Amino acid sequence: MSTTSLTSRLPVPAHAARLREALLAADFTADGLLERLGAPAYAALARSETVPALRATRGDSPLETLVRLFLLQGSVPAERAAAALPLEECLEDGWVERVDGEVRATVDVRPYGGPEGQDWFIVSDLGCAVGGAGGIGKKDEGVVLGVGGASTTLAGITVRTPVSSALDLGTGSGIQALHAAQHATLVTATDLNPRALDFTRLTLALSGAREAELLTGSLFEPVDGDTYDLIVSNPPFVISPGARLTYRDGGMSGDDLCRTLVQEAGERLNDGGYAQFLANWQHVEGEEWQDRLRSWVPRGCDAWIVQREVQDITQYAELWLRDSGDHREDPAEYATRYEAWLDEFEARKTKAVGFGWITVRKNAAVASGAVEPSIVIEEWPHPVEQPLGDTVRAHFERQDYLRAHDDAALLADHFALAPEVMQEQVGLPGAEDPEHVVLRQNRGMRRATKVDHVGAGFAGVCDGSLSAGRILDAIGQLMGEDPVLLRDRTPQAIRLLVEEGFLLPVGEEERRG
Repeated sequence: MSTTSLTSRLPVPAHAARLREALLAADFTADGLLERLGAPAYAALARSETVPALRATRGDSPLETLVRLFLLQGSVPAERAAAALPLEECLEDGWVERVDGEVRATVDVRPYGGPEGQDWFIVSDLGCAVGGAGGIGKKDEGVVLGVGGASTTLAGITVRTPVSSALDLGTGSGIQALHAAQHATLVTATDLNPRALDFTRLTLALSGAREAELLTGSLFEPVDGDTYDLIVSNPPFVISPGARLTYRDGGMSGDDLCRTLVQEAGERLNDGGYAQFLANWQHVEGEEWQDRLRSWVPRGCDAWIVQREVQDITQYAELWLRDSGDHREDPAEYATRYEAWLDEFEARKTKAVGFGWITVRKNAAVASGAVEPSIVIEEWPHPVEQPLGDTVRAHFERQDYLRAHDDAALLADHFALAPEVMQEQVGLPGAEDPEHVVLRQNRGMRRATKVDHVGAGFAGVCDGSLSAGRILDAIGQLMGEDPVLLRDRTPQAIRLLVEEGFLLPVGEEERRG
């Protein structure tokens, strides 16, 4: 595997369109790689294992040459490189270089499939595509990584409605800016590391996307007083005893960087705008983690915070020490650094660290005091189905609906069972009646909720034609229950089913149409 000094000249995008044409012509795309390498070799690359891919690229086709050059980062004969890409332009712009009569890449270029089948390319430092030829391992401070699981998670949960302005804060190699360029008129990307902005420029150019405004600086400093319809950030959220690695360690104590980002986002959002982050947070002795995160939510905003994982402090320290390759160094040095992490956590009374998603939405009604903010904080370690951008947007729309409807209005309204919901009956084999009924979502958050016989009957007949109150009256007659009592006790259950997306309000126009 090749390596490069962080002081070496990065490519320029002068002939990026020509290089892109060559990559597409060779089928150097996410789908093309899967077909050429085969699923086992393709999956092995994600584990930083290169031997299967090397075996699958022994030929001299343009695609095999590009895989060896940009993914496996080995040298190839100049004549093979010239057959696969516009060699002279790539040499001139600095995408590749000649070494001892052969050609090798100066940067990592990795195919990435867009949400609508676009063929994109993410450019990063050599050996720094997460799950790439060399894994991350030990890296210099200013290294720029490629796309990893955190990047794709954030891209998947981001609300993708057309907006005028979007901010990618801490852009790295530019994956969030690339996504935002598809639905935002103006994209601004910032990073404390100037190299990251250079890589973002290359990623956008090689992917055929519009240029973005690129600004150097920390947090919101580079954008002065500007406001946005969408803010996204996969920040250096690792809670560590020192800012050794720019791509990972935020330089603030504990989880202060994530807290600061979330709290300051409120002032940077236009009304109705979303700010979406990945974050780590401390679980501190004597404090509920939910209360800690609730204090982060900026004034005038609603929030949905999902904790996806929790690690105890030893697991957490070991994860990030291995990420930086410290476990491969002198055992005594590794032990010293491990001790430093545990000392830091002990001083802060931190017993564990949580990881998850934070979404805040600016809400003028909340800012004016007309309604109370909706702040939902939950733990959801279960599998979900990406992308979740529509699910996130629908969550806030349902909160708006529920705040605007008291119990009487709820019973007067019409609902339909969400199309992805299935019903499961659980009970002993041969039993006449199930012990309980479960409603389960097959998409999105994949939630499941237990309902009683009334709830199951209610959900089963919700098709938008009858109001909730009339359905309850009919259920009361069938089951011999007092309909007045049913109307009194059922609205809370309906609210929960609406809040979690099992039931969808049906407007008057939908009922007519």
